[in-house]
Amino acid sequence: MTTTSTSTRLEFRKLTGRIGAEVTGAGPALELDAGTVTALRAALNEHKALVFRGISIDDEGQQRFARYFGELTTAHPTVPAVAGAPNVLPVDSEDGRSNHWHTDVTFVLNPPQASTLRSVVVPPYGGETLIASAAAAYRDLPAPLRDFAGTLWAVHTNDYDYAIPPESLDEAERERRAVFISIRYETVHPVVRVHPLTGERGLFIGGFAQRIVGLSTGESRDILRLLQAYVTRPENVLRLAWEPGQLVLFDNRITQHYAIDNYDDAPRRLNRVTVAGDVPVGADGKQSYALKGDASHYTPVAGAGRGVSSPGAS
Repeated sequence: MTTTSTSTRLEFRKLTGRIGAEVTGAGPALELDAGTVTALRAALNEHKALVFRGISIDDEGQQRFARYFGELTTAHPTVPAVAGAPNVLPVDSEDGRSNHWHTDVTFVLNPPQASTLRSVVVPPYGGETLIASAAAAYRDLPAPLRDFAGTLWAVHTNDYDYAIPPESLDEAERERRAVFISIRYETVHPVVRVHPLTGERGLFIGGFAQRIVGLSTGESRDILRLLQAYVTRPENVLRLAWEPGQLVLFDNRITQHYAIDNYDDAPRRLNRVTVAGDVPVGADGKQSYALKGDASHYTPVAGAGRGVSSPGAS
């Protein structure tokens, strides 16, 4: 199905029934006017992930594009940025492989509202990114489980085993992990988050969610595993194959993603730029709160209702 924007030249083609749309008409440089940005924000609210093909931009162009949706974060709270580009994070296979389900940087008080990924080096096969709709997952829950999830809060942290247990790390991986946890963060977020622009509810968990407040580690793992299984149902997942000249924009408030490690030793690199987000709000109207770690060097706190900046704004 193709849907054409009424105010711009954009067209949106759904990629799955529950998440994802391909965008055409934005132009290879992704230089947008205010009406186009408004149309893209509305499409992002609906589809959760937007795919742009045939683009021709560099790091500067990617940052300009991301700024249409709000103020940028720096690259990461602990991991170094691309040299000379403090807002750009290299997602490089040579620096490890993030093959676990997660939402970006949920261990801070206000995680990014949106993430952009741009292909830089594409492997000859494999290396796809999976993106899942946390809103569809919430809707899939049986009513008793949905009600129960709405009462839960989870501790998110960067200080845990990540994708590889510590005893399996080589020296380079141990050094990377030391950098990743050089500042330790713990933040309590609602398990069910209310989207500030649409009012949709989604499961706000993923790999950094390690414990349910008030429950033991074992009980927490059982509940998080149960809820996570709804997020990663195949019906809720977009499988995105990378190609040169491609960018994806996804709503970090209501999705999770996973980088598939299926490309042998071939190089793979994406550059990531993220847009500052608001403090999550749960079904009871209460906000998240930080337990450990100051992320003010990484991200400002965006207003909950902030939707679109004018083109060129920072």
